[in-house]
Amino acid sequence: MKKLKLVSLAIAMACATPSFAGGLLTNTNQHVAFNRMMSREASIGIDGVYYNPAGVVFMGEGHHLAINWQLAYQTRSIENDYALFTNNVNNPITPRTFKGEAFAPVIPSFQYAYNKGRWSLQASFALTGGGGKCTFDNGLGSFEKIVAETAMAACGLARTVDNVLGNTLGQPGMQMFTTDQAFGQKGEYSYNSYMHGRQYYYGLSVGAAYKFSDNFSAFAGVRGVYASTNYYGYVENIKVGNMPLYKVLDPNKENAANIELSCDQSGIGFTPIIGVDFKTGKWNFSAKYEFKTRIRLKNKSVNQAPSISALPDNLSRQMVGTLTQVFTNKGMTPEKAQAAAANTTQAVLTNGDVVKTMAGLKTQFDTELEQAIGEYEDGKKIAGDIPAYLALGVGYSPVNAVRVNVGFHWFDDKHATSYNNRQEKLKRGTLEYNAGIEVDVNKKITLSTGWQNTNYGLPDENLDTPASKRYMDDKSFVVGSNSVAFGGVYHINKKMDLNVAYFHTFYQHKKTSEKVLLSAAEKNNYSSDYTRNNNVFAVGLDINF
Repeated sequence: MKKLKLVSLAIAMACATPSFAGGLLTNTNQHVAFNRMMSREASIGIDGVYYNPAGVVFMGEGHHLAINWQLAYQTRSIENDYALFTNNVNNPITPRTFKGEAFAPVIPSFQYAYNKGRWSLQASFALTGGGGKCTFDNGLGSFEKIVAETAMAACGLARTVDNVLGNTLGQPGMQMFTTDQAFGQKGEYSYNSYMHGRQYYYGLSVGAAYKFSDNFSAFAGVRGVYASTNYYGYVENIKVGNMPLYKVLDPNKENAANIELSCDQSGIGFTPIIGVDFKTGKWNFSAKYEFKTRIRLKNKSVNQAPSISALPDNLSRQMVGTLTQVFTNKGMTPEKAQAAAANTTQAVLTNGDVVKTMAGLKTQFDTELEQAIGEYEDGKKIAGDIPAYLALGVGYSPVNAVRVNVGFHWFDDKHATSYNNRQEKLKRGTLEYNAGIEVDVNKKITLSTGWQNTNYGLPDENLDTPASKRYMDDKSFVVGSNSVAFGGVYHINKKMDLNVAYFHTFYQHKKTSEKVLLSAAEKNNYSSDYTRNNNVFAVGLDINF
């Protein structure tokens, strides 16, 4: 039972919906043109309101509007191998795969620009981070790992109490809590869990670009970000052996051992943005820098967690009741049997070994509770910065009908503050490289394709890396990837273009393993294999008027 409440942390963290393209907390797929080409940093078009805002001023005069819709579906798969999983009476298999699904049926975005003379006034709305709900119908491996270790700890406590009880009564080997009808001795367990969460970072940007010459322009603007998240999950019906856990915490409440998390978070931040664009002949060069967005998320929570404080009293009541019957069966009067049972129970629960076990259990339990769910306490403010972001692009048009782009992204994740400064575990920020090409097949149709590589600055971790130093876990993980895209544009008329696109992300596998010391004599390894799968469909309409 000493680690039971750590499950609450897993519920909260694992629900965070991933960004579908971009850094750790940044969506870069904000226009369909990206979804069909991947590299848009050096392009001149209405999508440049996000990708190349300085270059938008080189579009024609008048109003320009883009309306975009995306559908994204992502799965996360974690294969865990842990010896204690074989104690799960409902699924005694290891390794085991845990899968979560993130589905975002509607990801909208809008870009607008008004060009007049040397000026371009711009605005956009998009989901700069998150964008859907992630669901784990059967929880995570970290959930089960904790329940499995809880079962072993409960059996260990039961053995300690029974050993002291047997010695006190002069009946070595006596069983009360280690019988098959109670906790047993094998560490067998069962439980139910579920979780889901949503994460939306809404971004509204305004800014202006100025054309200093026919070749050079600059942009300055700001984005307001409103973050809204919700996490809900539970771990319930925990049973060790044949003993429902609630019976030793509060036998009058069947939900006494249940864990439930219901937390809403919200916060506001602002992102200053600057950019430049330089045109020369068939070449175009661009750069954009978004400063770090400082966000503090405020919690509104209604959480439920069991308390271990009542464990000694409940054990005492169970022992007195059972021993009273034992002494009565031996011929004692009910009064003497109850008195003897109370005295024996008092002797057992004040025994040095039992007191030491109880005290250590409660201290570690309370400490880990704070580490686990302290982030989601009601009224607390949590750091959730969006990292600074640098984008560079080069475009080349060998002939008018062909445009080739390459781009580079750097996300300064290591200096974006998160809870407990988790970002400090990273080696560096995220690096992305992309390339794309589009070809005008005729006056009506343009086809395009592209590629992007994402490489996170994950730390090196091995068996000896302590849990407190680890970055990768199933509660919040990322893995490197390659994305490919294709799509096209149908030029409806001189004022309207219809974009359609699809991109798929091929994720790498990241394997980790850690030592688990259950006791001085029992050591195990807990291994994980992380990966994802991602599909995005998109349709958009660009209008000039």
